[in-house]
Amino acid sequence: MTSPTSKVLSLRIDTDLFDRVHAHAAKRGMSVQDYVVRTLVREDFDERFKESVDETERFYGGAA
Repeated sequence: MTSPTSKVLSLRIDTDLFDRVHAHAAKRGMSVQDYVVRTLVREDFDERFKESVDETERFYGGAA
């Protein structure tokens, strides 16, 4: 999931959290790195989508 424009992010998390993340990744046949990146991308998309919906509702006055 790396690209020519990728950057490195290093973080320290406790063992229990890492084990849970590792288990979630393994269930999906993914590496921990790919699982974390996919989760962050999905969370960012969800946030941007909600903002778009809210702005659309403000624009149209909440009428659907």
